[in-house]
Amino acid sequence: MNSPGPLSKKMFAAANLVTPGGVNSPVRAFKNVDGEPFFVRRAKGSRVEDIDGKTYIDYIGSWGPNILGHAPAVIINTLHEVAKDGISFGIPNLFEVKMAQKIVEWVPSVEKVRMCNSGTEATMSAIRLARGFTGRDKLIKFDGCYHGHSDSLLVAAGSGALTQGNPDSAGVPKAFAEKTIVLPYNDPAALEAAFAAVGDEIAAIIVESYPANAGLVFPKPGYLELLRSITKKHGALLIFDEVMTGFRLGKAGVQGLENLTPDLSCFGKVIGGGLPVGAFGGRADVMDFLAPNGPVYQAGTLSGNPLAMAAGLAQLGELEKRGFERLDQLGAHFEAGLRKLLDEKGVPHRFNRVGSMFCLFFTDREIVNVKDVMQQDLELFRKFFWGCLDKGIYIAPSPYETGFISLAHTEPDLDDTLSVFEEVLRKI
Repeated sequence: MNSPGPLSKKMFAAANLVTPGGVNSPVRAFKNVDGEPFFVRRAKGSRVEDIDGKTYIDYIGSWGPNILGHAPAVIINTLHEVAKDGISFGIPNLFEVKMAQKIVEWVPSVEKVRMCNSGTEATMSAIRLARGFTGRDKLIKFDGCYHGHSDSLLVAAGSGALTQGNPDSAGVPKAFAEKTIVLPYNDPAALEAAFAAVGDEIAAIIVESYPANAGLVFPKPGYLELLRSITKKHGALLIFDEVMTGFRLGKAGVQGLENLTPDLSCFGKVIGGGLPVGAFGGRADVMDFLAPNGPVYQAGTLSGNPLAMAAGLAQLGELEKRGFERLDQLGAHFEAGLRKLLDEKGVPHRFNRVGSMFCLFFTDREIVNVKDVMQQDLELFRKFFWGCLDKGIYIAPSPYETGFISLAHTEPDLDDTLSVFEEVLRKI
């Protein structure tokens, strides 16, 4: 079995005695690469250091939120100052209003927004709101799109376009899953068939605007526009899950890039500056269905807490200083070098990138949805992952995850990474 240094191995054994699987989130367990995880001691800039003293160039960045890199001074200093006046109040505070104003300013589709504490909480609440607003129960999601672990969303695809979903996890009642229709992504015919059959029962479509939990998959031309038009036609709401893409791909996320206006949007990651956070917002008439104004209940003691809001505001302020332009420059530099390397090596591949998000697939087939992603050479990925980790490059320990570049990365970091990629590919 692949394993890290002796101290991490010892810590993982200890963790298994007190934590299920030794981890607090399944992907950290390294099961997709047949090994055991390392444990982090500290992180700074583009690098993390494990408890055995080994340093890695990191392309996960806490799965997206660390867009400035690890432990940036602007956020650390902000947290120190804000914490002096209190950590949490359970009472309205200045920073939550400023964050809401910033989101409304940056995202044209959002007229009102509510803070919460995670992406899962944001998507779960947005779905409840959509059902309450429309008076309908059914939901459409797409196979391969992950929106957190709430019951309505842990649903696997049925056997056909109109088949109700089945629970994708023990503990999810079948009755919950029966309200969720799971369709293949990028399949207009399946979408149109579902609405033709039960369009008057569908409360909403929820979609990762660019699916980034099954690698990184892009919509076919016109597909997102179809989601917008078909929901409008049938009186359903369109929910964009921009937890990963929001404020990483520009001020207005994917909806800004694609010039689309969803009814509701879900956010997280970047707006917390590395602290736990979530938010959902959209049309004012829909958002006003939330308590205390309306009949849809949603609450959270720590929602809008001053530390997360202040850290997020500091991070967004840095991004506004040409941060998005710089991230795209870094992404383009990395893409050009990697494509050249893979072509020279003759490695079957697809490489998807947008801004500072990327994914390398070891396959020569077109990547349209999760079925294509699952057809890649998983054994080659496993060998590639461990070869890179051994040489101090940390990519996601799963072939189904997106990589992230931060503003702390430099061109020399990226070039060093490409050199390791070349060496690893040569050996395997």
